[in-house]
Amino acid sequence: MRQVSNMLDEERCRVVIESVEPEIDGGLFPIKRIPGEAVRVEADVFGDGHEAISCVLMFRHEQEKQWRQTAMELSVNDRWHGAFVVTEIGRYFYTLAAYVDRFKSWRRDLLKKVEAAQHTELDMAAGALLIEAANQRAADADAKELRAWARKLQAKNHSLADRIGYALDSELAALLEKYPDTSFATRYANELAVVVERDKARFSSWYEIFPRSCAAAPGRHGSFRDCERCLPHIAAMGFDTLYLPPIHPIGRAQRKGKNNTGAAEADDPGSPWGIGAAEGGHKAIHPELGSLDDFRRLVMKAKEYGIEIALDIAFQCSPDHPYVTQHPDWFRHRPDGSIQYAENPPKKYQDIYPLDFDTNEWRELWRELKSVVDYWIDQGVRIFRVDNPHTKPLPFWQWLIAEVKKDHAETIFLAEAFTRPKVMYRLAKLGFSQSYSYFAWRNTKQELTEYFRELTETEVHEYFRPNLWPNTPDILTEYLQFGGRPAFMTRLVLAATLGANYGIYGPAFELCDNQAREPGSEEYLNSEKYQIKHWHTDRADSLKEFIARVNRIRRENAALQNDSSLRFHNTDNDQIICYSKQSADRANVVVVVVNLDPHHVQSAWLSLDLKTLGFDVQPSYQAHDLLTGARFLWQAGKNYVELDPRSAPAHVFRLRWRVRREQDFDYFS
Repeated sequence: MRQVSNMLDEERCRVVIESVEPEIDGGLFPIKRIPGEAVRVEADVFGDGHEAISCVLMFRHEQEKQWRQTAMELSVNDRWHGAFVVTEIGRYFYTLAAYVDRFKSWRRDLLKKVEAAQHTELDMAAGALLIEAANQRAADADAKELRAWARKLQAKNHSLADRIGYALDSELAALLEKYPDTSFATRYANELAVVVERDKARFSSWYEIFPRSCAAAPGRHGSFRDCERCLPHIAAMGFDTLYLPPIHPIGRAQRKGKNNTGAAEADDPGSPWGIGAAEGGHKAIHPELGSLDDFRRLVMKAKEYGIEIALDIAFQCSPDHPYVTQHPDWFRHRPDGSIQYAENPPKKYQDIYPLDFDTNEWRELWRELKSVVDYWIDQGVRIFRVDNPHTKPLPFWQWLIAEVKKDHAETIFLAEAFTRPKVMYRLAKLGFSQSYSYFAWRNTKQELTEYFRELTETEVHEYFRPNLWPNTPDILTEYLQFGGRPAFMTRLVLAATLGANYGIYGPAFELCDNQAREPGSEEYLNSEKYQIKHWHTDRADSLKEFIARVNRIRRENAALQNDSSLRFHNTDNDQIICYSKQSADRANVVVVVVNLDPHHVQSAWLSLDLKTLGFDVQPSYQAHDLLTGARFLWQAGKNYVELDPRSAPAHVFRLRWRVRREQDFDYFS
């Protein structure tokens, strides 16, 4: 179809385009996709009178100058829909155009006249004029063909019935569709954007580990070489992303002691988030972890196991950070002249100096912080977990991420922002690829259902990709504290199947560490944030085999590699939750059933909505439990499940449908 021209005379444009979806905040922010995904667009498109309308969806990659376009289709109530597929990383733009389609109107009315036996020679003459007008807009080869069609409609040696057949020929309609009269087309006012990121932005499995705790023997500070020794274990469990907390020198002034005590002993290593010492700041490595070459070697070794290193970006400083003496104006000062440390009353963090983004030297500060990200990109890092981004100016992140992606579009940013929903969503709109979520505190069936419907069935799913973590070094929930091993298994299945992106704070989760520092606290007793630990991951009670099985199921089932297809199904027990996911082609359908009660056996009758899963109701189908290998023959309607949290707190079913062959035997597709 010929490109729709720019609107020349607004007063003569008779078509209205409104209520476009997806359109985030009036087009202020982009939606998100990965290569191969479709962008499905809907809009209300209508005009005055009874003439037929045509609507096209226009799109282009940022490196393309010419718009491509595809026809949109009318569904009901003037609602039109269309789609295009993104194929390259980067940014796409899309918009809509619509116009009164005189040929479509003529053809529609001619068909009605034929059915009512009211057609005349004048109808043929009118059609021929429209074809001749299209001829003026057509390329040479098509123009010749259009002239031939016009002659056919006016050929007096052919019967009127034959000419009616020519007029209604689908080939003629397709040819006219290529060359519409768009002189007075309405072009939608906004050009909307799509940010296309690599596959790992949509589907990833994260494992967090403190390098200093990786030593082979207790009592020694771990190094990057020790981390290499952990790679086979992490890869065997099926993780593809290894997240390291800050690896920089740790300040000595006001250093925190064990369990976050205010006075550190001589051998206390301090918190990795207290960044900066005499050895350097955000571009330096803690000496006991090794050299820069050792870090680069770790990055390369991890790749050999199919693992990427994700690095923590925490834009804050210890009192010993070189920035404090080199750029004192980058910090806020109290009336007595001292630098303001971080605090969230009544909590005080004397070992942390926040950066003052209101400084008059903000441009220099922004450039320096971007150079930190650039530095680690140069060392081979392409994934960054950003600490507390909600405590820095939102425009800063929009600028930094956009600037980084100009040269490194493959870079992924995860926002660690446990804050108010609107702030979390704004950070995602500004460019963060993935986001921490409230998953850790959603425990009941109602809480989980309501929250994940918000994330997947509203506009939010267009820009917010949740990364689900059942625990972190800062978060040991009450559910994990008191639910024992079954609680860890339950939360793992939920995180790994509700979300395409998920992660665990590694050895602590593997070994079901559930000791809180004190009643009512979500802090770990003897937290690894403040001391070096030695984990015995070879313990018989480790969850490593269960974790490996769950991650293998994720890799082998495309249904679990997206969030948008998540749908919940009815159960008659509030302790049993049931939901499904399916692949884009609906060839892979997975149904997950989880016992949310870590203490008791629970049972329920499930009512699967088979039409939601893309299938007509069938008399029977197979439910293959990928966790245990068991197979069940289920019937349309209700089916019974019973789950003992001490053995298997969940089912992860792949559904297979019974098909009848001519040879009179059954098989499952």
